[in-house]
Formats: sequence, structure tokens, C-alpha cells
Amino acid sequence: MAQPSFVPITEADNVRASMAQPVPTHVKGRPSEVHSPITPSGDGFGSQGPDQGYALSLVHGVHDRIVLRENEEFHDVEVGVALLAGRRASLFGRAPSIYDVEVALGLFGFLAKAPEDLVTYRKAVFQAIGHSYVAQRQLVDSVPESSLRLSPDEAASGSSQWHQLLDA
Repeated sequence: MAQPSFVPITEADNVRASMAQPVPTHVKGRPSEVHSPITPSGDGFGSQGPDQGYALSLVHGVHDRIVLRENEEFHDVEVGVALLAGRRASLFGRAPSIYDVEVALGLFGFLAKAPEDLVTYRKAVFQAIGHSYVAQRQLVDSVPESSLRLSPDEAASGSSQWHQLLDA
């Protein structure tokens, strides 16, 4: 609503003129820009997909279903499972869902009592993974695509044959 003419306006309330910024004539190249229609892939490149950080919220929501053993930290499991869920979701070209989290948890036997050899293996893989980018990339790159394409039930039931699923 406009201010009535009889109300005084202080100098601080006056509208100030804007300052036009010059248009840049030279823009530096962007080193991470992809110039081809094919997205690079392979070890160390990661898995592109929308809203992959949502997987952390999903894992945190199933905290009470995760079965941890002695010397296993929830934070490390949370980060590793979220990364695997993000990679699985990117295979299907979508954001992570609870099914991606369940597959990642099932592959490593975090949803039930896992065999001792799997627990020994996963302790080594997930130890301090929340603090090491190199370890995170190694975990995500080590799980074969065929295992990530399993249904949650297949992944959970296959933890007894984890050697075949994880190419150990």
C-alpha cells in the first residue's frame, strides 16, 4: 500500500538507486564440465543421481532394524550403506528409496544375524569408512552391479552366499 503524502519519509527510507554490474567478457573454463553425451564411468568416478544424500535419512530411519556386532559403529555403517544405496538408485536413474537401503543392508547381513566370516569381512570394510573418502570409493566400487540389482529379499537371503554376491 502506498504511503500517504502527509506522512514524512526519512532519508534512510528513500529508495536507493541500484548499481549495474558489468557483464563478464571472459569466463574461465569449468574443469569438471562434461563435454560429451556419454558420462564417464568406472572406478573412482562415483555414481551420478538425483538427491543421493536422502539415503542418509533413510538409513537413519531404520536404525532400530540394523543388527551390529561388537566393534561396529553405526556411523560407519550408515555412511557405507547410504553410499551403496545411492549407487543402486543411480543404476535405475532415480533418487534413493528404502528398497535401495534394504538391499545394501541385506548384502552385508545387517538386517539379521550374519555368518561370522561375513561379519569379519564387513568389519574390515566398514571400519572408519565415515572418515575416509578412499575407503568409501573402494567399498562402492567393490560391490558388483549385479548384486545391487537384486531385490531386497534376494539380497537379505543371499548373505549366506556373500562370497558370490560381493566378489570377495
